[in-house]
Amino acid sequence: MPKPRRRLRHLTASALAIALVCAVTTPVRADPAASWPAALSTVDDDDVNVAFTGALTLRDPAWHRADQPAGGEGALLLPPHRLTRPANRISAETVATVPPGAAVEVDVRGGGGEWTAAGTPLPGEVTEVQVRITLHTAAGAAPAVSSVRLKADTVPAPRSARGNAAASYRVFATREGLVGGKTANGHVIVARDHFVAFPSRRGLSPKGTGDYTVRVCRADRARCEYAPVWDVGPWNVRDDYWNPGAERQSWQDLAQGLPQAQAAYQHGYNGGKDQYGRKVANPAGIDLADGTFWDGLKLSTNAWVDVTYLWTGGGVTGEVRTEGGPLNLRSGPGTGNPIVGFAANYAKVTIDCTVPGQHVTGAAGSSAQWDRIGDGHYVARGYLRLTGGAPPPC
Repeated sequence: MPKPRRRLRHLTASALAIALVCAVTTPVRADPAASWPAALSTVDDDDVNVAFTGALTLRDPAWHRADQPAGGEGALLLPPHRLTRPANRISAETVATVPPGAAVEVDVRGGGGEWTAAGTPLPGEVTEVQVRITLHTAAGAAPAVSSVRLKADTVPAPRSARGNAAASYRVFATREGLVGGKTANGHVIVARDHFVAFPSRRGLSPKGTGDYTVRVCRADRARCEYAPVWDVGPWNVRDDYWNPGAERQSWQDLAQGLPQAQAAYQHGYNGGKDQYGRKVANPAGIDLADGTFWDGLKLSTNAWVDVTYLWTGGGVTGEVRTEGGPLNLRSGPGTGNPIVGFAANYAKVTIDCTVPGQHVTGAAGSSAQWDRIGDGHYVARGYLRLTGGAPPPC
């Protein structure tokens, strides 16, 4: 399963150890064996700015992403955990020392869904889950998490308002830059990099994966790029605006598809300020890495773009695998067809159908099949690792 949507309420306290237990207020189908401790000591390369010294804490309490206000942050991504029986809710009992202004979040995902706050029902029952523990501090004093005990059960859950097709909206794009900096998932940004950032951690891919991938196109549709979500921003960090209002993490009174920053900039929403109280200087709902901005879309200035949030839909998927650079997106099944954009390495794309074409050997194998991943968008099968079955013929 991808390395899974929603946020946990912040853990805040004035001083000593606290315990947060997600309360059960509805009838449940409990499994006494479905309880396990989080392995807090398993800090490795896919974790960001955390250390375990008898408790989980921030390695550097002052480190934060360059595009966000001061305040340390870090995250531990636990390995996937197989449940003893299907469940649709994972609750967390957390024991931690949380200084004033600091916070601890526990998020869960399963079945390909977005990150969800522990204690909140998942979109459906799952048999495998993954947990992410995020630490925040606002004054240099880091939280110290002593233990997290997780429990799976099943509760009645409201039906999602999400449809079957992937969500797609026109939003304003800005160029991220920040070469040499580190993204929210721990990736070190390189020159002409290929990824995007959204103002919510719900769709944040772990480092080196494209679990959450978008198709972003120029407004004239002349160029598109399929790119993984590897950072959080711009402006806000709790604004999953692509979700229906009742499921949205914050700003639930705004229309689905309308970023809070856009509402603040254009209509004076929230006094024209973001969640940090900063005056919003542009309506951005997505940040593009330099390579996506300059090379994938061939933009020269910030612009409105059409974004499809591929993980919100269904279908056969394939992970793009190259030697490192992006894969050319062709208008037809062969290298003689014009290049109409890129599919970034690790991007997880949805395959509409497949067609025979030019034989190509790539990082994922050798094949004469070409896969259509969008209208007029073809990629060679030799660069795709398929999941979820076989695509139909075109």
